Amino acid sequence: MHYPRYSEHRLRTALQDTPVVLIHGSRQCGKTTLAQAVGGELGYHYISLDDNNQLAAAQTDPVGFVAALPEKTILDEIQRAPGLFTSLKASIDQNREPGRFILTGSANIMLLPAVADSLAGRIEIMRLRPLASCEVSGKKPMFLEQLFQADFSRATDTSKLTRLGETLAQRICDGGYPAALARSSETRRASWYRDFITALIQRDIRDITKVKHLELLPRLLSVAASQSARLFNSSDMASPFAISRPTIREYLTLLEQIFLIEQLQPWHNNRLSRLVKTPKMHLTDTGLACSLLGVDSQTLWQDKALLGQLLETFIYTELRKHADWSDSNSQFFHYRDKDKVEVDIVIQQGRRLAGVEVKASATVTAADFKGLIKLKAASAEQFACGVVFYDGDSILPFGERLFAVPVGVLGL
Repeated sequence: MHYPRYSEHRLRTALQDTPVVLIHGSRQCGKTTLAQAVGGELGYHYISLDDNNQLAAAQTDPVGFVAALPEKTILDEIQRAPGLFTSLKASIDQNREPGRFILTGSANIMLLPAVADSLAGRIEIMRLRPLASCEVSGKKPMFLEQLFQADFSRATDTSKLTRLGETLAQRICDGGYPAALARSSETRRASWYRDFITALIQRDIRDITKVKHLELLPRLLSVAASQSARLFNSSDMASPFAISRPTIREYLTLLEQIFLIEQLQPWHNNRLSRLVKTPKMHLTDTGLACSLLGVDSQTLWQDKALLGQLLETFIYTELRKHADWSDSNSQFFHYRDKDKVEVDIVIQQGRRLAGVEVKASATVTAADFKGLIKLKAASAEQFACGVVFYDGDSILPFGERLFAVPVGVLGL
């Protein structure tokens, strides 16, 4: 099934004024489909570096390979031939025509300093994540705009908001990978995720580095899934393995480089001295997390602690997707102080910020706003709005610029 990708507009816009656009994200998230949909319409020639013949040519003679490329080219899986970047830079410096190349990458090649430097000022980078719920449903919510305006009265059809119940657990388990969603049953989707993890680690990790204990990575990823939405603790992560903490950190960096996990940094403020400075860790897809943890939607629904934990990751990844296609530049953090008062997600746009707290239950009380009230006081005039997501059917005010909002507003 074809799903709309709300990042398409950003890709089309970037091609009008930038020589190179890089779409990067994990394998199977839809990068090639998006690049070919737009590139096919605009007359781009497609080359995949997953083709061993093309890869051999690119690695043997990168200058000749780039010189022979058609005027408009999609280069798929560019991380397999990082040596091309110097030649691409030289070609672009000779001809800075906008929209010459669309690159896709399944590893974050911008973490390699030589690559980042070679294309500085010549490239726009787009992160593509697995499908958002609103892309699956065909709705396009305006949650981030509403959040920063502290106004949920417009563009939300409240009559269609309902309590999701077990459907919420199902949506978390489904995840957002198009190929998994195309499978006919939960069992088949879980099987796809297992094969995906094996292929990814065997292939993409080997593309970017040599790893001694490749067989440990699936187990490490499972431990990471159990720690999703929790404060990052390398000791906890290292304890099941007979390898050092620095090695574990190195392996986690690799998993981050292929877009399977990410760290959410703590928000800080000069007015507050007792803030926890530890990042949180999130898996980048909850379907992947459920597969790694061996839970289906029914098991997840019955395990309220795990449901709450994975719902937080689900909301976090959904909001990151919304931010990817938004015109506003959004930065994401979490807030926690040494009294254990916390806000799950803090979003900053310029000098303004908003807080998001996540609850898996159908009820919400004033006590659920404790962290948001503290964040509001700490950020003073910067504070735009605070929201507690819950599994309800009504948008409810809980004070000035504080609201309880059903998870359904995200387009589920």
